[in-house]
Amino acid sequence: MYNYPEKLVRGKFIKRYKRFLADMELEDGSVITAHCTNTGSLKSCLIPGADVLLSPVNDPNRKTRFTWESIKINGIWVGVNTLVPNKLMYRALKRKLLPGFEYFEKIKPEVKFAGSRFDLYLESDGQKMFVEVKNVTYKEGRYALFPDAPTQRGLKHLEELMQAVQNGYRAAMFFVVPRRDAEIFAPAKHIHPEYADMLKKACESGVEIYPWLVQYDEKGAAITGKMDVDLNPRINPPVE
Repeated sequence: MYNYPEKLVRGKFIKRYKRFLADMELEDGSVITAHCTNTGSLKSCLIPGADVLLSPVNDPNRKTRFTWESIKINGIWVGVNTLVPNKLMYRALKRKLLPGFEYFEKIKPEVKFAGSRFDLYLESDGQKMFVEVKNVTYKEGRYALFPDAPTQRGLKHLEELMQAVQNGYRAAMFFVVPRRDAEIFAPAKHIHPEYADMLKKACESGVEIYPWLVQYDEKGAAITGKMDVDLNPRINPPVE
């Protein structure tokens, strides 16, 4: 479980722009600009007028006074802050709450390997493992899909996780799905075909794939279980 350090502020989504900025209307009618940590397109999440949750920022050196945490879609909160999944997974591993990973004793965030810095490093009884964490907000039908925009950085991570496996490490992708209206995780081949192909290759090469379903509310986020994986989905996304 991850708990927000401060009480969140409610508002309404107006628009997102310049990737890292989003205008919101607060309950008192004032319009503010919030920081958006998510570098993806947030496809299927940008709904004008939808309820949002914002965390207040007390740093006097930051221009934006709020960080965008989540948006309400189809009656559920969808987490858009990409910093939360890393904290959630780290805490779950430390507290031995993640099924299948309870035996790891050493857990470190932000560990370098090759040309990347992976989100998590796990170790126990000679077993060593690198983990990269991704937030999956894009949904079509029953599927939670990643990525929602072409990602060269994502390709690099997969290549280096495969390299880690070749060097004797375990390696895994944790796909955090912060929306409980999805049932199956799949690569978004119609968005980035190369990533979908690389993910399948990585899986065949020994990189483990774990999609975790996460429930968000106004207090924080909690892991509710693992999802099924479909590396060859038949998806017909709507024409835009």
